[in-house]
Amino acid sequence: MEAVAEGLWRLADYHEKKGELGKAIKCLEAICQSSVSFFPVVEVKTRLRIATLLLTHSHNVNHAKSHLERSQLLLKSIPSCFELKCRAYSLLSQCYHLVGAIPPQKQILYKGLDLTNSAGHELSVKLWSCNFNSQLANALIIEGDYQNSIAALESGYIFSVEICYPELQMFFATSILHVHLMQWYDDNSVEQAVNKCDEVWESIEPEKRQQSVGLLFYNELLHIFYRLRICDYKNAAQHLDKLDAAMKADLQQTQYIEDLTKEMNALNQSLSRSDLHYKDRLALTEKHAQVRSQLRSMTEPTSVSKESLEPGQFGNMRRKSRDKLELAPYPIDGEWLPKSAVYALVDLMVVIFSRPKGLFKECAKRIQSGMLTIQEELVKLGITDGMREVSLQHSAIWMAGVYLMLLMQLLENKVAIELTRSEFVEAQEALVQMKNWFVRFPTILQACESMIEMLRGQYSHYVGCYHEATFHYIEAAKLSESKSIQAMCRVYAAVSYICIGDAESSTQALDLIGPVYRMMDSFVGVREKTSVLFAYGLLLMKQHDLQEARNRLAKGLQLTHNHLGNLQLVAQYLTILGSLALALHDTVQAREILRSSLTLAKKLYDIPTQIWVLSVLTTLYQELGEKGNEMENAEYQSKKADDLQKRLVDAHSSIHHIDLIEKVRREIQQLKEVDMKRAIGGPSLGVNLDIPESIGVSVSLPTSSLKLMDMDTGRRGKRKL
Repeated sequence: MEAVAEGLWRLADYHEKKGELGKAIKCLEAICQSSVSFFPVVEVKTRLRIATLLLTHSHNVNHAKSHLERSQLLLKSIPSCFELKCRAYSLLSQCYHLVGAIPPQKQILYKGLDLTNSAGHELSVKLWSCNFNSQLANALIIEGDYQNSIAALESGYIFSVEICYPELQMFFATSILHVHLMQWYDDNSVEQAVNKCDEVWESIEPEKRQQSVGLLFYNELLHIFYRLRICDYKNAAQHLDKLDAAMKADLQQTQYIEDLTKEMNALNQSLSRSDLHYKDRLALTEKHAQVRSQLRSMTEPTSVSKESLEPGQFGNMRRKSRDKLELAPYPIDGEWLPKSAVYALVDLMVVIFSRPKGLFKECAKRIQSGMLTIQEELVKLGITDGMREVSLQHSAIWMAGVYLMLLMQLLENKVAIELTRSEFVEAQEALVQMKNWFVRFPTILQACESMIEMLRGQYSHYVGCYHEATFHYIEAAKLSESKSIQAMCRVYAAVSYICIGDAESSTQALDLIGPVYRMMDSFVGVREKTSVLFAYGLLLMKQHDLQEARNRLAKGLQLTHNHLGNLQLVAQYLTILGSLALALHDTVQAREILRSSLTLAKKLYDIPTQIWVLSVLTTLYQELGEKGNEMENAEYQSKKADDLQKRLVDAHSSIHHIDLIEKVRREIQQLKEVDMKRAIGGPSLGVNLDIPESIGVSVSLPTSSLKLMDMDTGRRGKRKL
């Protein structure tokens, strides 16, 4: 009977290579369904093979799970078979993960750890311990148990140290850093995790570092997230440059492989001709061998890929080894994100760095590149026009979530750029796209609801609808659990209230700014601090407390310039400081500051800020009696004001305008809790990529300079914070 099983296994191999999955599975199922009994080990191996085929090539997770559960029962009666038991546990764990059954997944992983703890100290035992600890950490993250997740990863790290495997140590060190970034307990712990990654990475031999492309991308991206979070843009840029260079090199290699493959196909076609002359055939055969050798050297799978039983990424079509960015060896088969998702994420990082500097052409190119990559991957997952969340396969939820979150963050940056450039209609279209995606996938994109409301507030503010802006900002704060986002939303709402301009609105602005101002030093980095100092300085100026406003704004400007490099916020700070200098009769400083602000506003194509600066400059020239400059400036200001008015009219007349500013938040029906956990969680430490700067749309300007520059309005009570 063993010969029969061997024959059916070989036949299944043959059909699999031809892409005939159904026939391959039928060959294997013939063994399981035979009236004649095979040895239990034969049946277990067969069922594991069936489960692997199903998980690799299809979405039939439940069918795979039933084979694995049967295998587990059979293995109970077999005293040995350590490797088979571990494989069954690992695959079954991942099946439970795919269907969102976290408690049984944890239970099976604890059984696996019990098995490895009692199996000795061989290399394979410790590698399986690493596998189970890695999967357990992911399961614990979905339940929000970050501390025990870190403990599981630290156990894996200890095993990797014991077997002297630096690359595996790096896998666990980066995973630990990732969890720290997701749940920032304290600055020291996160910094220690960053330093540990640097230490382990340096311990890997240079040649092996070059081969560990997946670890390179993962480590560099995590370092960028960390640097962004602490507002260390200078050091973050170094990591981004390295990452971008690595991506371009990999893309060039991929293109070279494609060219070689085309050449190989052409040679095969030529060699198939029966009328080919002997000498020509000899030359072509020699060339064929040369090209084949080149291809093999570049595409030969690693020993990991060869012996791995488990699919590297479940619920999707099998990807070739060169299409993956593996993080760890078999049997861990770690992969954080597919290569295409990592490339889209690199594009997003470039956008996040380029946008505050006003490099909008580069941003547009990267947004287009990232969105094209994402759209191609969504189609592969079956996500086409009109498809909704309820129709999505369980096994595709996590991967769909990764791409949809990246898509939303690219669109969010597009909205921010278009608003900065006063391209309000284009901003509308991008924001409507975001809303439509959210309506179709409300559970997977649950974390984006706050982002959308915040952007609705930004749009409303830019087009002069300040009352509506305050509503959306406050709704966004309610929807987010992040203290940072809540603080930013309240600051934005306060600025909108200040722009309304009446006494009641100023009081409401102060009520929003006060709590954030008092806790501004408790945030990681200076993003919240610079924004609240801006809003508070603006409010103090409206209350005619000019010297105090100047002190606050000067401090905020220094922090913004040194840490953030956000040119729009710098321009806004400078404009207010220039206004204050003029109000305090320091005309020399006012002229210098306002010219700098105007230069920045022009670079950003920021028309509202330009008008704001020009209006102050006009007042300055009036005071100095510079009639020529005053007339020239007023003419340019009028031209810009007409341009802005036209853009506002176009925005207000758009079919999307009322829908975006309306003081309504739609309630969307979401999936049940188990599905939600599955959608929001994920086998690679979460769909929530935790990119801190992504939400940080800069404090937007009022569209009317008069709203900010009206120094003669009735005096308001000067409540101090």
